Amino acid sequence: MPDDKNIGWAIQMLIDKAAEIGRLPLKTDFIEADRARIKAFLGPWPRALEKAGLKEVKTKDDKSAKRKRK
Repeated sequence: MPDDKNIGWAIQMLIDKAAEIGRLPLKTDFIEADRARIKAFLGPWPRALEKAGLKEVKTKDDKSAKRKRK
């Protein structure tokens, strides 16, 4: 399990990149090594963005509501 130092590093990388480019960072905005470390410490890319506070957390209710509207 990643320690707090590694999680903090990954979150800071995402926050810094978002500030630098003025949008949500994409996986392609990072070199492969950094991208792999971020995903290892924070999980899949959408969850990593959520953990960094850059993206709103999706709940199961949000997903269910979308399915019902279709």
